[in-house]
Amino acid sequence: MNVVTRGTIVEFISRHPDGKDSIESWYSEAKRARWSSPDDVVKHYPKASIVGYNRVVFNICGNRFRLVCAMQYKSKIVYIKFLGTHTEYGRIYVETYNGHPTKGA
Repeated sequence: MNVVTRGTIVEFISRHPDGKDSIESWYSEAKRARWSSPDDVVKHYPKASIVGYNRVVFNICGNRFRLVCAMQYKSKIVYIKFLGTHTEYGRIYVETYNGHPTKGA
């Protein structure tokens, strides 16, 4: 898969260095993956949550952090939409979040 954007991961690691190994592991696995459907994602990540609009929520670092991705299975593209703590995650609408700091933006 082509994972967009790496910059979000770099920024996350600068704020949460304790999550570095887990997010780097996810990134590496996602780059090698060839997911063609939500079922393919769940086969590899059984605890991933499939939400509306081709969004997937991954638990990172033992569920300490959340990663929200928009998936384009046909094009093999994973767009990172959000990566942060549970508190930060609680302030967004997963289905529509596009990097803006407030709920519903």
